[in-house]
Order: sequence, then structure tokens, then C-alpha cells
Amino acid sequence: MNNADKQVVLEAHGISKHFPGVIANNNVDLTLHKGEILALLGENGAGKSTLMNVLYGLYHPTEGEIWIKGEKVHLQSPRDAIDHGIGMVHQHFQLVPVMTVAENVILGSEVTTAGGRLNMRQAARQVNELSQKYGLAVDPSAMIEDLPVGIQQRVEIIKALYRQADILILDEPTAVLTPQEANELFHIMRELTAQGVSIIFITHKLKEVLAVADQIAVLRRGEMVGTVLPSEATEASLAEMMVGRNVILQVEKSAAHPGDVILKVEDLAVLDDRKTSVVNGVSLEVRAGEVLGIAGVQGNGQRELVEALTGIRSVASGHFFIQGHDATHYTPRQITMLEVAHIPEDREKHGLVMAYPIEDNTVLNQYYVQPYSHNSIVDRGAIRSHANALVKEFDVRTSSVTALASTLSGGNKQKVIVAREFSKPVKLLIAAQPTRGIDVGSIEFIHKQIIKQRDNGVAVLLVSAELDEIMSLSDRIAVMFEGHIMATLPIAEATREKLGLLMAGSHS
Repeated sequence: MNNADKQVVLEAHGISKHFPGVIANNNVDLTLHKGEILALLGENGAGKSTLMNVLYGLYHPTEGEIWIKGEKVHLQSPRDAIDHGIGMVHQHFQLVPVMTVAENVILGSEVTTAGGRLNMRQAARQVNELSQKYGLAVDPSAMIEDLPVGIQQRVEIIKALYRQADILILDEPTAVLTPQEANELFHIMRELTAQGVSIIFITHKLKEVLAVADQIAVLRRGEMVGTVLPSEATEASLAEMMVGRNVILQVEKSAAHPGDVILKVEDLAVLDDRKTSVVNGVSLEVRAGEVLGIAGVQGNGQRELVEALTGIRSVASGHFFIQGHDATHYTPRQITMLEVAHIPEDREKHGLVMAYPIEDNTVLNQYYVQPYSHNSIVDRGAIRSHANALVKEFDVRTSSVTALASTLSGGNKQKVIVAREFSKPVKLLIAAQPTRGIDVGSIEFIHKQIIKQRDNGVAVLLVSAELDEIMSLSDRIAVMFEGHIMATLPIAEATREKLGLLMAGSHS
């Protein structure tokens, strides 16, 4: 059955949403049919989240109309959206870790007995019925904190279905999943649509869009630039629709020629903020002229490992050496002075000072040395000249280097960090989630810069939750699970299936 024969369940007509000085959505039309998966693509700042927040009642449109199942509606809040059958599964799950699956599902829509007491037996029965109907296997009595992220996501979907949602908005649903868990999710999505549920699927992973979508809609700069069928599209054509130019999606690199060991980690243990051991006896080496990728689902100790290696977090036991120096208890500045560059996971918390101008952010770890400082007096002219050169070389889109870092888009913030870190002598690059939350055009640029560093003899430790990124950039791949290195594979032996099993804790 083609879309012309299917019932239209959701329509957005001429949706515009204005914020002070910004038009986030401009006259956007969107149509969703019953039992359809509609993928929504777009760069950062293209207006995807704004449009979904309008459809979910979090924002009120400046102009335009929303129709649900042939009825014009005015959504004043998410409760209105839920009442009209719209459910949203957010990228960051909205679950209470210390409560059970059933308790989370009914939270806010509790089942009670005649005496007003919670009827958890009936709640568990309803969760089981939904699980069986839609192929969402979960244990109603399990504690959320004990469940892997793939199962937690199922709980979020069950929460929406429990509230009679037949239109689901899935926001970056595979961001924290292993390849196997992502495939299971796609199977579940197909089960849902087979039973009449309609899905809007927001992602930046083009392979997934082509694999699972029935229709693909693309936003660019707040406007809808087109809707295509997966059979009529390729990754390259979708990227071009998103960015407005040809994008090289495949990382172009020659074979690595590893040299001396630059980073050596020996039996390292690191605690998290709760004093729980989250890095457990990690040992690894990174050589000059190679990229060692650390793969793994988020939350398996990668963040704490990077923070320890950059001096941000204390080491509980073990040692690490940079260019032969025992840097185990060095400060961040001491580690930087060993010619270490760091692209942090959280660009706004650890990478930039949002209230500082761009020019100051380009010298955050160099302002105290020449030519930016003479006899402890900062040379503003040298800093501005340096910043202007970097903005041009690294294609940072800004009106001026005196603009605040907070005014930049996510991709341009990341470019400022990359520009700063690569503008000084570098022997070791530690890059954590270097392309998280940025669009395909900026990803292409940053990948090229990382490979350029490798080819210049820099040792690169790459930590990423994006398996495609790890496989594209790495020469060797180490997989972390529950704070341990499960295995380290040369890129020639690393398949998605093998890495996915290791990421889930299996050696087989």
C-alpha cells in the first residue's frame, strides 16, 4: 500500500517558530501516515528539535496549524499531545533509576484500587500485555538502574504506549545503543508500525535512515528542503540535501606507520564521583602516527579514563606515561606542557568558557606563554591576530573573533576547540566524542583534521560512542566494557558484529 492509500495521522501546515533574532522553523509542512516510519534529518540548528517540540506541545508555533487524524488541534502542553495520542521518547531517558519498570511506566497515570491504593499487580499485568503485543520484552519488576540502556529504551516506548500513544517521536534513539541493540530497536519499530503505530525517527546516522525509514524528510536552516523515498536516496545524496553541498562521508586515509610509544597506560584504576571503581586495571599503548580507538557503550569508564589521562580526575592506582614522563599525578597544565592536545567530551563544560570571546578561547591553555604574553602582560594584539588566523584556517563561522563563544553553533564551538588544540606543538591527541552533536559537514572537517595530525606523527587516542567513527578513523580498536579492556583488534579484524558483541561484554 502506498502513502496515497494510507490514513494521514499527523499534519503540520506552515509551521513557523520565531525566537528573538532567530527563525528556527520557517513555513514547514510535514505529513505522517498511519503505520509509517518518517525519518527526519537535518544539520545542527536546522530546526528538527524545535519542530518536534511544537508537535509535542512544548513550544507554541508562531504561525501554522497542526492536524491530528483530520482534526485541527491547539497543543498547549505535552499533556495535550499525549491526550491526542502523541508520545515522545527523548534521547536522554526520563526514568527514575531506583524504581521498577512498572512503577516508571505508570508514573503520573497510576492504577489504583477502589480504596485508592496503588494496584501494582494490575500495572505489571498491563506492562506484560504491552510487552507481548509489541515484542518489547521487559520484566515489570526489574529495577531501572539494573537494566542495560537498550531495555531502558523499551521501557520508555512502553510508557508512551501505556498512555495510548499511536504516534511516537523517537529522538536519536540509537545514540547509546550497540549495533545489536540498534537492530533490535529497528525490529521493534517495524512491529509497532505493523500494528498501526506511526513513528517520527530523528537521527543523524544516514545508514539507519536508509535501512528503516519509509519516508525521509530533510530540514535545512529551518526550512523543509524535500521528502524522498529511501529507494531514491543514498547517504551522499541525503548529506548533500542536509548541508547544501557535496560531502565526503568516507574518511580518506593511508596506512598508518606507527613509531615510538607516546602514551603508555599500566594497570590504571579510576573512581567516579561516587567513589566507585569505573576504570579497572586498564593497560594500553598509543604510538606516534596511529589512531587507537576506544569503542564502547557510554558509561563503561571511558569518560573517567580520559579525565584521568588529562589530569582532570585523580588516579586511584596504576600509572601512565607520556613521552616517557610519569604523568600519573600531573595537573592539566603539566600534561598540556607535555605537548598533549585534548578535545573534551563536553565542549561547554571543559572545552570553552562560554562568557569569553572567541579570541580568548583560542589561547585558554597558551595565554601565559609567548607570543601571547610578555613578562606576565597579555598581548591582546597577538591573541587577536592568532584568533583571526585560526578562524580562517578552520572555517569557524562567526561575525568576529570578539563575539562570545556562547553565540556559536555546536559545530563551530567544536571547530574553535580543534583549532586551539592543533595550533600548538602536539605529540599526543586525546579526542573524546569529537563529533558528538554536530552535523555531517563539521564531522567531515574534524575527521580530516584528526587524520592530518596522525599523518604528521601525532599519537591519537580516540574515544567515541559512534561505531562508524571509530571504524573509519582507527588503526587499532580497543573495546571497553564495565571499566575493562575486553580486547584490542587491528582494524583489519574489526567487524561491526565482533565489536558489538565485545561492547555488550561477550567474547564470543
